[in-house]
Amino acid sequence: MEVESAVWTEVVAALPGTAVFQPPASESSLIRCTASLGHPLPADLVALLRESNGIEGEHGEGLIWSAERIVSENQRLREDAELAPLYMPFDPLLFFADAGNGDLFALVSRIDRPDVFAWNHEDDSRIWVAPSLAKYLEWWLTGQIKL
Repeated sequence: MEVESAVWTEVVAALPGTAVFQPPASESSLIRCTASLGHPLPADLVALLRESNGIEGEHGEGLIWSAERIVSENQRLREDAELAPLYMPFDPLLFFADAGNGDLFALVSRIDRPDVFAWNHEDDSRIWVAPSLAKYLEWWLTGQIKL
């Protein structure tokens, strides 16, 4: 499943399960994201946020967080001094969703790589789960990603 520009909501709506869309993220919100995090957001994530500033599943779980939550969650994890001795650095990752069990989904933040990884909060492992944001959504909504 590949996504052309301006069709993220159509692609996600066609997948099984419930997806609740939000109003689009404003350009100023996306600019604040980049400034707050100190690096640009990946292009696919920006394109999705321009259509829906976050996507929730049927039970309110964040399939994709809002731009504001992406900033707050990433800053919290990167800046929490109590977490630093427990986990590898979070700076290379850009967390954008949670699995509902404490584990988080992430893109690589500072290189142009579309792969999605899952961070396990219990053992700090980071495993590959999908080759792209589009596949993550498809595989997560169809139960192909198991954590």
